[in-house]
Amino acid sequence: MMEMNESEKISYTIDLSKKVIKDCCVENGAIIAANTDKGYYPKDASSYRYVWPRDASFVCVASDVLNIKIQEDFFQWCLERAEDFDRKGVFYQNYHTNGVKAGYQFQPDQTGSVLWAIWHHYRDRLEDALEFGELIKKGANGICRVWNGKNFSIPTYDIWEERCTFPDLGDNHTYSLAACAMGLRYANEIIENKKWIGIADEMERQIKEAYRGYFIRTSGKIYDTSIDSSLLGLLYPFNISSISKHGDVTDGITDRMIINTINVIEKRVVKNGGVYRYESDRYDGWVFNGNVRFKGAGAWPVLNFWMSICCSIIGDEKKGRRYYRWVLDKTNGYLPEQIFENRLQKSVSPLVWSHAMFIIASKFLGYL
Repeated sequence: MMEMNESEKISYTIDLSKKVIKDCCVENGAIIAANTDKGYYPKDASSYRYVWPRDASFVCVASDVLNIKIQEDFFQWCLERAEDFDRKGVFYQNYHTNGVKAGYQFQPDQTGSVLWAIWHHYRDRLEDALEFGELIKKGANGICRVWNGKNFSIPTYDIWEERCTFPDLGDNHTYSLAACAMGLRYANEIIENKKWIGIADEMERQIKEAYRGYFIRTSGKIYDTSIDSSLLGLLYPFNISSISKHGDVTDGITDRMIINTINVIEKRVVKNGGVYRYESDRYDGWVFNGNVRFKGAGAWPVLNFWMSICCSIIGDEKKGRRYYRWVLDKTNGYLPEQIFENRLQKSVSPLVWSHAMFIIASKFLGYL
């Protein structure tokens, strides 16, 4: 690729992001994490031809920014194809493109993310969202059905698919609670339902219990005080304090709590400008003949852009640009899952979630 100045590289990556997003949207409405059929996909990276409803929700929001019309096809796919959604009203780990489950973990944030994506797509004309009223009601009621007042009634996995909570321990993943609570509030803006708001209130009380000078990863009878970059989600998109102009303001959760959490993330899991998932992360995303090997994690472009978005929201655009540019300086237009400090480790590339977060961050920084 020829040498480009910063403005040219941003424009180039925006154009490439449009291509990657379109390439990851298949005929039946599914949005896959990476299109391994494409010639640009590395032959020595793991296959990611799966649908993660969470990732796809961020892609839908990025497509709102780009005016790419894929959202309604995806919402229809969620309603008609995702295995067991019609019975249980919640989404699981990931799916094959025909809708069959590929993974069986229950990750509650996935359902909350889809509700957010629907709200975002129709936010200026909420009455039109009633076209997917069945999807909204099933998703919101599905979340409520597995909530017992203080925690989920079945085991749940976190956003990274690594840690599990159990009903007898009464513990919750803080990010998952934020996604579900705000998902219910967004659903209520479309279809008023007092039960959804009551359960959102209960979840937000548990989020407040997870504050220990910053929001910890998991709280309950056993606490996990580790700092986790997914907690950026408490500001964007699941704005549970008054910093953001969108959504409801949660009583008792202050702007300072959110800012303290961002500050701790910066201190503990940012290394040489790259944002990592959490301290002592090992996952490198590489599998060979069924064997998993770990050589240490890399920084995640998704998280650099997520941090950039949060910096923009709290008014530190200079820092937001620094996190944003860090990724562009280390990539050639295609944005991977991880950026490693050596040439030995191979990452999924391009990852559509990385491109989606780049587009959203570009919007916040005024490039779109």
